[in-house]
Amino acid sequence: MSVTPDAALSPSAGRRFRAYTTKHLDELTARAGLAADERLAVQAVAQVLPFRVNSYVVDELIDWDAAPDDPIYRLVFPQADMLPSGDVARIADLLRSGASRKELNEAANHIRATLNPHPAGQMDLNVPKIGNEEPVPGVQHKYKETVLFFPKQGQTCHAYCTYCFRWAQFVGDADLKFASSDIDQLVEYVRSHPEVTSVLFTGGDPMIMGEGVISRYIEPLLEIEHLEAIRIGTKALAYWPQRFVTDPDADDTLRLFEKVVASGKNLAFMAHFSHPNEMKPELVQEAVRRIRSTGAVIRTQAPLIRTINDDPAVWESMWRTHLRHGMVPYYMFVERDTGPQDYFAVPLAEAYEIFRDAYQKVSGLARTVRGPSMSATPGKVCVDGVTEVAGEKVFVLHFIQARDPELVGRPFFAKYDEKAAWLFDLKPALGATHFPWENAPVGSADGLVDPTRL
Repeated sequence: MSVTPDAALSPSAGRRFRAYTTKHLDELTARAGLAADERLAVQAVAQVLPFRVNSYVVDELIDWDAAPDDPIYRLVFPQADMLPSGDVARIADLLRSGASRKELNEAANHIRATLNPHPAGQMDLNVPKIGNEEPVPGVQHKYKETVLFFPKQGQTCHAYCTYCFRWAQFVGDADLKFASSDIDQLVEYVRSHPEVTSVLFTGGDPMIMGEGVISRYIEPLLEIEHLEAIRIGTKALAYWPQRFVTDPDADDTLRLFEKVVASGKNLAFMAHFSHPNEMKPELVQEAVRRIRSTGAVIRTQAPLIRTINDDPAVWESMWRTHLRHGMVPYYMFVERDTGPQDYFAVPLAEAYEIFRDAYQKVSGLARTVRGPSMSATPGKVCVDGVTEVAGEKVFVLHFIQARDPELVGRPFFAKYDEKAAWLFDLKPALGATHFPWENAPVGSADGLVDPTRL
C-alpha cells in the first residue's frame, strides 16, 4: 500500500471537509441560474427531503455552466417538481409567511408519511429478534447468508443523492431512523447464526466514520470463523475520495482494509457511482488505486434514474471506466418504491432496453453486472427480458436473491406492461393466478410456469 498521495492531484485534494445544507441552498441554486420563485420551490422540497452536499462535489463534479441540467447537480440538488405541486405550494406558503419550525415540521412529516419511508419491509420483516421477542437494534437479516448492520455513527453521508431510498434516515425523525452502536450484540448474533457468511455495513455511509470508530465495528468480526466476507456500502469514492487519500486517517483506514484481507476474509467495497463524471477527477482514480492495493475488491452499483443516467451510453461509459480502473461492475438497480419514485423511476420495459443496449457494447469482463434489479419485499428480482410465449407478450424475470431460498434462480413471467415501474405494478402471465412468492389460492397451480411445456 502506498501512503504517499500523488502530488499532481487537484488543489481540492487536501482541503478540509465542508458541508453545505439547506441554509446554503438559496445561494447555490442562484448560482445555477434559478429565479427567486424557483429557488423558493426548491427550498420547499428541501423541508421534506434531505439536502446535503460538500465542497468537493460543488467545486470538482458539478459543471455550473450546465446547471441546473448538469447530471451531478440533479443528483444532489432537490428539484422543484420532485413532489406533488400542491405539497410544494403548501410548504412554500409556510416559508413565505415565516412559519415556525414546528409548523414546517408538521407539514413536512405529513408529506413524508405518504412517501413509503421504509420500503420492502425494512422495519418489520427484515429485523431479527432474540428469542422471537426482542428486536436486534440496527440489524437487518433479510437473506440467510447476509446480515446488514447500520452503525450509529455512520447514518449520514458526505452528500445526499436526491433519489436515495434511505432518505428517511436523514430527516431528523427518531421514529424513522434505524441504527445501533452495540457491536457486541451484532457479533453475538452472527456467531449464533452459522448460515451468515457476509456482513454488510450500510447507512447512511459507513465511510463517514473515522478509522478509530469503524475499526471497533469491524475488527471483532474478524474472529468469527464462518464469516467469509465484510462488505462496506459507500458513496465516499464519488463524493469525498479524500477519505482514502489525504484525510488524516486515510492511511490508517487502508491498513484496516489490509487487516481484513490478511484475516482471510473477503473485503468487498460496494461503491456507488451514478454517472461517469464522478470518475473524472484524478483524486478519485488515486483513491481507487489505493483501496485496491490493500487487496479489497471494489464492486460498483447504482440505480437507473430518470434525468441523471437514463441513457445506455452513460452506463456503457461507466462500466468501461470502472473496468479500466480495476473495479467490478455489479448492479444496475431499479429505483425503489419510496420517496419521489414517480419523479425518478424509469419503466421496467425501458430499463431493460437501456441495460441491454449498454450490456451488448461492453466486453465479457464487464458483463459481471446484473440488472435491471428490483430490491423488493420478496427479494431481488431481475428483469431478464421481454418476449412472446404462447401468443402472450411477457416479461421474463428471476430472483437473484429471495426471502425464500427456494425461489432463487427460478424463472417466472409477468404480463407485459409498458408503464410498470416496479414489481408490484406487474400481474401474473400465462394463466397463472399469482406470483411464486404469493400464497396460492385453493385449487390453483403454483404460479410457476414450466418452460419445457411452452
